Amino acid sequence: MSEISVRPMQERDLEAADSIRRLAFGTFLNLPEPAKMFGDIDHVYSRFAAEPSWAFVAERDGQVVGSNFAVRWGSYGFFGPLTVHPELWDAGVGGLLVAPIVDLFDQWGVRQAGLYTFPNSLKHLGLYRKFGFWPQFLTPIMSKASAASDVSYTTYSQLPADARERVLEQSRELTNLIFAGLDVSHEIQYAHAQGLGDTVLLSSGETLTAVAVCHVNAGEAGSGACYVKFGAALPVVSAGQVFEQMLAACEDLAHTRDAATVTAGINTAREDACRRMLERGYRAIGGGVIMQRPNQPGYCRPDVYVVDDLR
Repeated sequence: MSEISVRPMQERDLEAADSIRRLAFGTFLNLPEPAKMFGDIDHVYSRFAAEPSWAFVAERDGQVVGSNFAVRWGSYGFFGPLTVHPELWDAGVGGLLVAPIVDLFDQWGVRQAGLYTFPNSLKHLGLYRKFGFWPQFLTPIMSKASAASDVSYTTYSQLPADARERVLEQSRELTNLIFAGLDVSHEIQYAHAQGLGDTVLLSSGETLTAVAVCHVNAGEAGSGACYVKFGAALPVVSAGQVFEQMLAACEDLAHTRDAATVTAGINTAREDACRRMLERGYRAIGGGVIMQRPNQPGYCRPDVYVVDDLR
């Protein structure tokens, strides 16, 4: 077999990387037409556009055979989707695509790194354990119908340009209280810049009490859906109630923008947040397990009110 090499992704690689992503997941899940996996949900073009230097491809004989993406949320990093052409499964390509991203995490000096994978695949779990990641709690992907709400909120796109920097600063202050150095301001900015959706903002006086980055009818949501990429409530005594208000605001945003459903991941270590989602009518439509290094809770704790998943 010809040698396989890994290099930074280029724009010319996107079509091939996207095709392999669909084929790989569709094949693993035994779909009758694996190449049609995901419909118009996109993880490749938008993540490359967000930061090209965080994306890598594996190549053999000048052809792309796999890809992987890093994401940095300040002091927290994760990667995925990691996909390899099915013809090269078990050929060591996955490890080659993890290595440069782990190097990035080390260069950034992140406090913790993670990933999301199939809990029933010993092969995946074994691969990531080689790089120091350890399986932890399950993360179900939850969904419910969108609905109008009377919760008071604003969105990032509604703010005048001179007010946006202050909101980014406030979001960093909020997430830092949950996990030191956690910062999703990059997600807020690129979702807005690429037209992928909007960010829901809840406030009490001058204090930002919740922030939720939503892809709507585009990007990682796809047509007809609002996907909450990350949402967090300020860690105060009333955080549970604020968390529910944030969810209601996301549901309203989806409703106003003609998205039929709201989807979000919730790590089950965040027990009360998970219970509140179930009580609001959210139901699991899929799920995975997160693996983290070092093997510590990070911000997956019972006192945390965050929705996210590391897909």
